[in-house]
Amino acid sequence: MNSPFRVAVINDEISQDFGRACEVASQEFGMAWIELRGMWNKNLLKLDAKEIEEARRILEKNKLRVTDIASPLFKVDWPGAPRSKFSPKHDQFNADFTFEQQDEVLDRSIELAKAFHTDRVRFFDFWRLDDQAPYRPAMNEKLRNAAEKAAKKDVILILENEAACNTATAAEAAKVLSAVSSPNLMLNWDPGNAAERDEKPYPDGYNLLPKDRIGHCHCKDAAKKPDGKSYEWAAMGRGIIDWVGQFKALKRNGYHFAVSLETHWRGAGTPEESTRQSWAGMKKQLQEAGAI
Repeated sequence: MNSPFRVAVINDEISQDFGRACEVASQEFGMAWIELRGMWNKNLLKLDAKEIEEARRILEKNKLRVTDIASPLFKVDWPGAPRSKFSPKHDQFNADFTFEQQDEVLDRSIELAKAFHTDRVRFFDFWRLDDQAPYRPAMNEKLRNAAEKAAKKDVILILENEAACNTATAAEAAKVLSAVSSPNLMLNWDPGNAAERDEKPYPDGYNLLPKDRIGHCHCKDAAKKPDGKSYEWAAMGRGIIDWVGQFKALKRNGYHFAVSLETHWRGAGTPEESTRQSWAGMKKQLQEAGAI
């Protein structure tokens, strides 16, 4: 697939069977890149040495390279702040790490980046607070320190804007990127997550972002629910996001990192079939944007 981008998919959006996920991504979708989050019903951070070796063998067999480690780093409550209403009652993506364990999560994520030959680790900005202002300087300091630690290992941390976290929109991301100027902290731009917070991701949100700090991009679509107030996930091309415009802009601005399908939509019954349909929509949009 000839593209200025690293066209990818998150492996467990297809299947928890890592061999199957890689087969579909490589042989059926024609991708050369994949994003790693979880496999064999385990969070990536909990894989043992034997499982890592097996995963590497499967990647090699399918001629797939890894875009990044989709780590759950900092997807926790901020200590001393009120508990976030977004703080889950149960673990997500088989991740159940506490705030006290975050240094270990960072170290392990960097180790995995090295093991899978990537220079990127995805992370978050703590569960969302009604008022983050009193804690923001300390949060920024925590992000700054993490980026410094990553820099020593030649790893880049990519901050995902996530609706349930303190950085949810492009507007919020621009503020954090301005406060934490480390070249080892970049943005994982997720237009779908921004839309969930009523931001128009493209062109409005994108126009606020420093283009040289975008280091990764997640691709999913969103649609308004019948109540007209909240959102639900949609297959790529069936929602409200102008992905053709977004892909064109990324290409125009010289972006050359990942555009990674994060299906989330499950309207086709199974994760694999839903991802297959969402990829068909994404591929069409990439073609329309002149990016394949």
